[in-house]
Amino acid sequence: MPSFISSSKSPASFYIRLLLSICSVLIFGFEMSSDYLLKHHSETYARVSRQYSEAVTARPARPGAAVPVLMVGNSLLLEGVDIKRLQDLIAPQIRVYPIFLEATGYYDWFYGLQRLFRQGSRPQVVVLGVGVNSFLADSVRQDYAPLTLLDLGDLLAVASDLKMDHTATSNLLLAHSSAFWDTRSVIRTQILRHTVPHYSELVMLLKPHPSIPPHARFDAIAYSRLQNVRTLCEEYGARLILLIPPTFSSEDAVREMTSACAKAGVESLVPIDPTALSVKYYQPDELHLNSEGAELFTSALATSLPASVSHYADSPRN
Repeated sequence: MPSFISSSKSPASFYIRLLLSICSVLIFGFEMSSDYLLKHHSETYARVSRQYSEAVTARPARPGAAVPVLMVGNSLLLEGVDIKRLQDLIAPQIRVYPIFLEATGYYDWFYGLQRLFRQGSRPQVVVLGVGVNSFLADSVRQDYAPLTLLDLGDLLAVASDLKMDHTATSNLLLAHSSAFWDTRSVIRTQILRHTVPHYSELVMLLKPHPSIPPHARFDAIAYSRLQNVRTLCEEYGARLILLIPPTFSSEDAVREMTSACAKAGVESLVPIDPTALSVKYYQPDELHLNSEGAELFTSALATSLPASVSHYADSPRN
């Protein structure tokens, strides 16, 4: 009887070990291939990594030198600001260090700025531009941001702030340490775009247009978050400017946000009044500026930014 039990267990343990070995090889293969694709074929990863490396080198300017300005934001700035043209227009007074990552908001950049400062970035001015809805959103980007913008401690803080459950927290931590886990949704989206006709248009139709909260709640959320980012920047000797890019029919949200900025002691920069731009200056999603709109916004930003930066640059640093 004992020999029968022993012989029956032997094939089972063999197959278990075989299955575990196959799973390990597959996991290793997925991770290595994802890491290779991320570092060699992802335009987003390459752009953010390059911009991040440059932003870390920002240091206070000597008298008469270009003022270092760290400009962070999401796709509204990526699509709406021609950085090369902007830099040409505001040189030699200002040197812009941009980091633009799509679908980011308050939490991505509050903790992303903390990490940048910890790594030695010392701009004299921080310009944050994510749009009103993204600034108020209770969310963090699930891919790219955990890998490129945030540290492990930052992710735990984000999970605590957003009251994430164990599954959501685990996903964030895995995205920070695993290229495959970080990019799995990106890979899935790319597959769908190439296999489902008009996938982007379908997503646009199904995606709800967020509405701004009532005044009292808007004011409470915006004031608290503006104070948090302002305090963080001032701790490292930088001044905060909130850049509000235009979106179609966003005049009410812009008015609310500029009011909240005034109460929080943060300068708001509205280079273009949203009412001045018709739908022809936007992409079909009516959210992002097209090339004509971006040209107007970049020119307006080049006019308004130097006055704000020179004001803050002349102020005493902490």
